[in-house]
Amino acid sequence: MADTQTQTAATGVHEDGSADRLAIDTIRTLSMDAVQAANSGHPGTPMALAPVGQTLWTKFLRYDPTTPDWPNRDRFVLSVGHASMLLYSLIHLAGIEEIDAEGNKTGKPALSLHDLEQFRQLDSKTPGHPEYRHTTGVETTTGPLGQGCGNSVGMAIAERWLAAKFNQPNFTLFDHDVYSLCGDGDMMEGVTAEAASVAGHLKLSNLCWIYDSNHISIEGNTALAFDEDVGARFVAYGWNVIHVDDANDTAALSAALETFKATTDKPTFIVVHSVIGYGSPKAGSEKAHGEPLGVENVRLTKQAYGWPEDKQFYVPEGVAERFKASMMDRAGPLRQEWEAKVVEYRAVHPELANMLDSMLSDSLPDGWDADIPVFEADAKGVASRDSSGKVLNAIAPKLPWLLGGSADLSPSTKTDIKGAPSFEADNYGGTNFHFGVREHGMGAIVNGMTLSHLRGYGSTFLVFCDYMRAPIRLSAIMEVGSVWVFTHDSIGVGEDARPISRSSISRRSARSRGSIRSVRATRTKSPPRGARWSRMRATRLRWCSRARRCRRSTAANMRALMASRRAPMSSTATRTPRSS
Repeated sequence: MADTQTQTAATGVHEDGSADRLAIDTIRTLSMDAVQAANSGHPGTPMALAPVGQTLWTKFLRYDPTTPDWPNRDRFVLSVGHASMLLYSLIHLAGIEEIDAEGNKTGKPALSLHDLEQFRQLDSKTPGHPEYRHTTGVETTTGPLGQGCGNSVGMAIAERWLAAKFNQPNFTLFDHDVYSLCGDGDMMEGVTAEAASVAGHLKLSNLCWIYDSNHISIEGNTALAFDEDVGARFVAYGWNVIHVDDANDTAALSAALETFKATTDKPTFIVVHSVIGYGSPKAGSEKAHGEPLGVENVRLTKQAYGWPEDKQFYVPEGVAERFKASMMDRAGPLRQEWEAKVVEYRAVHPELANMLDSMLSDSLPDGWDADIPVFEADAKGVASRDSSGKVLNAIAPKLPWLLGGSADLSPSTKTDIKGAPSFEADNYGGTNFHFGVREHGMGAIVNGMTLSHLRGYGSTFLVFCDYMRAPIRLSAIMEVGSVWVFTHDSIGVGEDARPISRSSISRRSARSRGSIRSVRATRTKSPPRGARWSRMRATRLRWCSRARRCRRSTAANMRALMASRRAPMSSTATRTPRSS
């Protein structure tokens, strides 16, 4: 009887007492409790955005919790990674099933209630910021603000390329959308502006950013440093901008998302006005942002919600079941239909199906390196960027999902695929990318492409790697194998000389996880003293330099580079469908 009374009291909370509102307050209280138990974290944003997360996941997101590596699932990126308890609560309520690094089900939930109780604890599956490979349901590692926004652009680009490459009459294999939840901090970071500009230029109508405009940062009200009209900025970028005046107005939010779904010529930017720490004594204050509410404030907030004050990590009966069912009812049939369509596709388009299998399983096709040229020993040698470009062009025809470009420097870095079209708004099947003078945005976008099974690369002069050190580091941490091509690390490059001090900095920025390899075409002398090579597991920084000397040939380095990538967690190939 006591449990029945508790549930009734919890159900009758807030404006309408609906099942949706009960789920929203479950997310809010789980987030508060987890941060309070850890005595560390960010409770305010999950509390404010719980209606956004619940509405998006239960009514729009095409995501089958039983098959979290379905290639045509919608992507959800929490760019505001500090609000990780929002994502963890959603994963738990959705009942997402855990898969291991090989794509096999473990029979465990991705996040149990116990996992939420271990928030921010050593070796838990709920670290302070979401980490790719660590927690099933996390699409990318987010923490440095703006990176998730850039990743989402890369994911949207990948969907457009996959659709252009593999969709055939009567066979639509790729048509998913990408959502990113971002905040004021994201909007202040320059990488977000770079990525948004690219997305608008490319008219990525499958991309939706939901901007939590709460006007609060760690130091206080954002008016201290940030008072621009962000919506107007995105209109200038070529986005469709929609305002939702109250984050609790789920009907208005649903209408905005419906508008996004109906928009076909530009990305969508939904500005959601929220109150950080909603319902708490610290609501609207920076005190609700980066620290626990405090035991008494948690009690008072639950009282305001009509929640049982003496319960921690409380999920009322039926909430999780309804949450998962709402996702399954929408996405389950779509996933099953997709798997059946792939079986038909394999019979009608066997070559494309084999290519798709190889790409989704992150394997290299037979003979991918058969045409790599051999550069004979030569006292004069060949400029490393020239030999690098020749090797790249020898591989590209055998590896169609190897694609990328430069930050407006491809004539110098030699990274154009010869004879291949450009990826543009009127040709999503293009191979050569033009990122413009946007090194930081390029890095984040390439990571998003690579997280979606493409083999993305980005290039610039080595001196500019400082502008993109965050995505380089993250690609190494995530072990996704994004390829970075850096050239011109020398004082001997004529009138456009650059400093040569970047090499050691580049090694330090990613030393723990990948390797830096030179790609000089011919063997000469050993490296000068101090030019050490560190082994890393995934990301390869291709360091092209006439002034440096290396021990490997271009061909050997490229083979090692391409073969070393660790498969993404979302590695479901087009194999025989698994039962749910």
